[in-house]
Amino acid sequence: MKRRMINSLLGVVLVVVVVFCVPLALVEKQSIVNTAQDRVDAAAVRLLGLVESRLAAGEPVTQERIGTQAIEGDYAEIRIPGQPLITIGDRPKGNPLKATEPGPSGETVTVEQSRTDVTREIGDMLLLLGLVTLLAVQTAVALAVWQARRLARPLTDLAETAERLGSGDPRPRDRRFGVPELDRVAEVLDASAERIGRMLTAERRLAADASHQLRTPLTALSMRLEEITALAHQPETVREEATIALQQVERLTDVVQRLLTNQRDTHGPSTGGFQLDEVIRQQREEWAATMRGAGRRLVIEGLGGVVALGTPGTVSQVLATLIENSLMHGAGTVTLRVRPSGSSVVVEVQDEGQGVSAELGNRVFERAVSGHNSTGIGLAVARDLAEADGGRLELLSLKPPVFALFLNRAVAA
Repeated sequence: MKRRMINSLLGVVLVVVVVFCVPLALVEKQSIVNTAQDRVDAAAVRLLGLVESRLAAGEPVTQERIGTQAIEGDYAEIRIPGQPLITIGDRPKGNPLKATEPGPSGETVTVEQSRTDVTREIGDMLLLLGLVTLLAVQTAVALAVWQARRLARPLTDLAETAERLGSGDPRPRDRRFGVPELDRVAEVLDASAERIGRMLTAERRLAADASHQLRTPLTALSMRLEEITALAHQPETVREEATIALQQVERLTDVVQRLLTNQRDTHGPSTGGFQLDEVIRQQREEWAATMRGAGRRLVIEGLGGVVALGTPGTVSQVLATLIENSLMHGAGTVTLRVRPSGSSVVVEVQDEGQGVSAELGNRVFERAVSGHNSTGIGLAVARDLAEADGGRLELLSLKPPVFALFLNRAVAA
């Protein structure tokens, strides 16, 4: 690109130089020749005047008499009727400049001048034009190189930005170049970089959320399958465990769907009334084996027969996260309590552990914030899921730790 720009600008300058300098050289050459010819004509006129004045005074016109006078020219001829030809100087060679002036008495004066001085002047003029042309070409080349670099550098930067976007680095560069068209391209690339950055952030967040939220159901499903394998000789028990495993698969499917959509739509078709007791019973069955293996208990307290608004899969996932959090970071009995709160119903999860430190507080719901070297994702995703389902998740007490899921209650018909 640089070479093409330099060649283009240099070609334009050369055309301008040719169009300007060639006619100028021709005009200047003709002007120099005309000026020299005018000098020869003037010399002939002056010499004729001198001859006429001597003839009028009755003085002889000879080479010696005229030769003492200064003549402007290299050679002169004086023809006077009845007298021999009078010559002054040496006749120049080649094609000299010549001027002939006739007198009133029949006399004729011819003056010749060599073209040496004219040729030298023309050469000096052409040399000067050549130097000006060379200077113009050098200036044009310098300007072309500067302009090419000025335009090529932004294009190189834009290409690097596009390459960075393609390699997964969406950071905008916020660089402008003072060229409106290139600045517009840079603005579009920066805007695209920001959009790609947001998309990549959302993709990474989805991957992190999915990996974290699927861990608990997969663990429970694995334990159920192990129990099925161990109880292969008890068909009824196997059937019961297989049913629970299928429920785990359905919950996994619902979790994936909620993570992919993850948007608030409390009045949409995915949100409706459901029996909260069924969700709590499901959690008790899923966590029973894990609790027994850890020497812990899961106790259910409070209201029964409550119809809440939301998605059963989402509520199950939030409660599973709270129970897992108590199992990993708490101690003693885990209590799952259902109580009314105005037009809402509250599901509290409490354990007998050390609780949440005062400096951590509600920051436990922030991503990458954890007081026990965990990922810091679970509670953040649980809050997002609760809010997307029309509820909210809060920390009611630091010690003992009490997490509360607030759900809207269905209005009785």
